Amino acid sequence: MIYKNFLLKDNIKKKYYKSSTLNQFSKKFNKIFLDINNDIKNKNKTLNVLDKKFQFSFKIKNLNKFKKFKTIAIVGMGGSILGTEAIYNFLEKKIKKKVYFFNDLDENILKKFKNKEVKSKVLFIIISKSGNTIETLSNTFLLNVISRNAKNIIIISEKKNNFLNNLSKKFNLFHIEHKKNIGGRYSVLSEVGIIPAYLMGVNIFKLRSNLLNCYKKINKLFIKNQTLKLTNIMNSKKINNLIFLNYSTELKNFLFWCQQLIAESLGKKSRGFLPVVSNAPKDHHSLLQLYLDGPKDKVFNIFSLNSKSSETIKVNYSDDSTNFLNKKKLSVVKNAQKNSLMKSFIKKGIPFREFQIKRINEEALGELFSFFIIETVIMGKLMNINPFDQPAVEEIKINTKKFLK
Repeated sequence: MIYKNFLLKDNIKKKYYKSSTLNQFSKKFNKIFLDINNDIKNKNKTLNVLDKKFQFSFKIKNLNKFKKFKTIAIVGMGGSILGTEAIYNFLEKKIKKKVYFFNDLDENILKKFKNKEVKSKVLFIIISKSGNTIETLSNTFLLNVISRNAKNIIIISEKKNNFLNNLSKKFNLFHIEHKKNIGGRYSVLSEVGIIPAYLMGVNIFKLRSNLLNCYKKINKLFIKNQTLKLTNIMNSKKINNLIFLNYSTELKNFLFWCQQLIAESLGKKSRGFLPVVSNAPKDHHSLLQLYLDGPKDKVFNIFSLNSKSSETIKVNYSDDSTNFLNKKKLSVVKNAQKNSLMKSFIKKGIPFREFQIKRINEEALGELFSFFIIETVIMGKLMNINPFDQPAVEEIKINTKKFLK
């Protein structure tokens, strides 16, 4: 598949899937593809977030008063913050503001922030779809930022009877509605990701400009081929692990976003991949032995960025054993390691896909977000799995509150 901003090459051979099952899934694909297209146009459906005509629950002019802040602290968990972290990580060189992410319960990070920053000069964006997320509420009160009529707080939650919404009313805080039909892991291109992105200085219109490339005729056949193969592999239960092997630091947080998307959407009914983010070439020296010679229970997505490094290796003394490194760009070295690994994968018959990101910009990231959302949803529907709920997670949330009472 050739997208405008990334290239996907497939090396998943026939021995990893059954033709009979492939044909069975193929019959379902066209209807699912059409249903998804209809869902994108339906404002009451989750996938409406991909529509060009998606209606935000805010006006940009109402955000401009917050643009003066040079430091931003984003408080959230899971889908409420992972997408924004991905945007910041990928476009960090373009972003001129200092951004903190409170995405866990980490006392040391809280202390460092309090000791370093003047809270009145920080914009706090607090995000929770339910408005009751325990970790988000804990961090909000540990940061001690809530005060009446505060002009440096944005709260994003559903507009119903929940803690954050009620808090915004009681203290007269700026509140933006989180649409009830868009779950956290699908929300990066809604208010949840777009508001922080805009206030960080990202071009949000470019971010959303190429979201439906896979619905172009030239790409439909390819995405059909990909989803049928991956669903077949997952259905066989012989391959249980999906390894994101990453050669680009700019994509690290995007892959953590992918990890949640795939784990929560497809991990149901005793099925699903275990998605693991593996940093390369670092993990060549810790996990590669297992990848190459361990159990054949893994499929790989290999990510790299087509860019030339500004750093060049200079060997300061003559030595035949290291001369091959002299005057080599760092990106050339990493590319050689990636190509060597893929050569071994092919030799050993290990299934993988290669994603080459052509450039770092908003359009490329938007395309990646939408591609993985649509691919994941199609796979779920092919397996008769609801890709939008997370029933097992809800049980843990309920039990946690019981322990705290």
